[in-house]
Amino acid sequence: MAPKVLISDSLSEAAVQIFRDRGIEVDFEPKLGKDKEKLAEVIGKYDGLAIRSATKATAALIEKADNLKVIGRAGIGTDNVDKEAASKKGVIVMNTPFGNMITTAEHAIAMMFAVARQIPEASASTHAGKWEKSKFMGVELTGKTLGVIGAGNIGGIVCDRARGLKMKVVAFDPYLGEEKADKMGVEKVELEELLKRADFITLHVPLTDGTRNILSAENLAKTKKGVRIINCARGGLVDEAALAELIKSGHVAGAGFDVFSEEPATENPLFGLPNVVCTPHLGAATTEAQENVALQVAEQMADYLLTGAVSNALNTPSITAEEAKVMGPWVKLAEHLGAFIGQLTDEPIEEVNITYDGVASEMNLSALECAAIAGIMQASNPDVNMVSAPVIAKERGVQISKTTQDAAGVFDGYIKVDIKTAKRARSIAGTVFSDGKPRFIQIKGINIDAEVGEHMLYTTNDDVPGIIGALGRILGEHQVNIANFTLGRAKTGGEAIALLYVDGVIDPKVVEALKSTSLFKQIKPLSFDA
Repeated sequence: MAPKVLISDSLSEAAVQIFRDRGIEVDFEPKLGKDKEKLAEVIGKYDGLAIRSATKATAALIEKADNLKVIGRAGIGTDNVDKEAASKKGVIVMNTPFGNMITTAEHAIAMMFAVARQIPEASASTHAGKWEKSKFMGVELTGKTLGVIGAGNIGGIVCDRARGLKMKVVAFDPYLGEEKADKMGVEKVELEELLKRADFITLHVPLTDGTRNILSAENLAKTKKGVRIINCARGGLVDEAALAELIKSGHVAGAGFDVFSEEPATENPLFGLPNVVCTPHLGAATTEAQENVALQVAEQMADYLLTGAVSNALNTPSITAEEAKVMGPWVKLAEHLGAFIGQLTDEPIEEVNITYDGVASEMNLSALECAAIAGIMQASNPDVNMVSAPVIAKERGVQISKTTQDAAGVFDGYIKVDIKTAKRARSIAGTVFSDGKPRFIQIKGINIDAEVGEHMLYTTNDDVPGIIGALGRILGEHQVNIANFTLGRAKTGGEAIALLYVDGVIDPKVVEALKSTSLFKQIKPLSFDA
């Protein structure tokens, strides 16, 4: 029986035809995504669901999708898909990470021009039969300083276009290396420096715990008087109420927003303010971008449904169906090793070397490498996947190398990840046991044997008495149950580590309590996609 796909949002006819040409039955119902009840009634009979942003693939919907194998999002953002629920159900979630980069970057540049020259208000005034030439005095972009928060794919394009406009560009991105910044022709600065110097500020970061409200009331107050702020990235990056007050006071000269903390945005503190340009999330809304992402998602979904090949998956490795049977646990191990490194490293990573030992050296090293790099980078960008991670790493100037060797220890094989930054080096190694479960076997050259859990706590300390007691006592006082406890040390009295697998998220109060003992050099809660 041929696979069956439902398209519940507006996709191009060319994308629909791709499914049909490849022998896949397709129902094109572009309005169905907005009808939650009807969608829930019919979803059970489909193998694939192709969507844009209107369809909400919630846990409740996925629970009813008994035959669903893949959800394809035409575009990069997957906030409307419950990826955890999809993973538990065995449903692959794909996106198209590169189809709308130029379009979104161009929209940010267009917003800068619109705010600089008050184009929407001047147009409305002229349409009304007025001729208020003196009212709409603008500013030039040439010679102004543009502050770019997030210099990745889209932010990098904005930097390039801004330099073409003869703007001075300063960028804040903790994962942007100095060498890459030099090649881009931008000045890498800290956030406070950017806020102080920028005439225009544009945001190009995903919405994470680290970036949420990055332009808070406090940070907005630090900006240069007369600044203009552009947000075409994600709602929730800017305190919109605080920004509205600064616009009313005259401290901020204008703003251009394409995204809002609540969407659809029918009301917002920014609405109705002078020289504030608002658009309804149009960053990817060009004919070219819509066509590109629609065709890409159709090809990817068809490949998977017909051959088992996985591309641009957010919750599973991109490997062939044959490889997945053997490599699945090793790919998960590589991702865990990268995630460990990524969560512990705050500064830009300059070099990554991955050692593949024994049986691991005989596998699809590209897939293992992509999984490890994705794990590293997902700490700062949850939208990164196994396909996009190596590209982004290369753009940021990260040097990636590999070493293969015959079995060199007590294990049939293992993977070791070494990274270097300007300040430090880190390493972690792991293997897969006969039960198919990944294990951490070495951290910083210290041998351990640790089961990987969804929630973990990592600490370092001098090898002195009292560490086990302090950890047990403080976690017990905060009702944190320990599922597994692993210790290791370099030598007697030397550096020691502890890695605890616990039953829940580590509350910041636990970290503060551990710090108060003065026993620990480093305390870091970790999370892994188990």
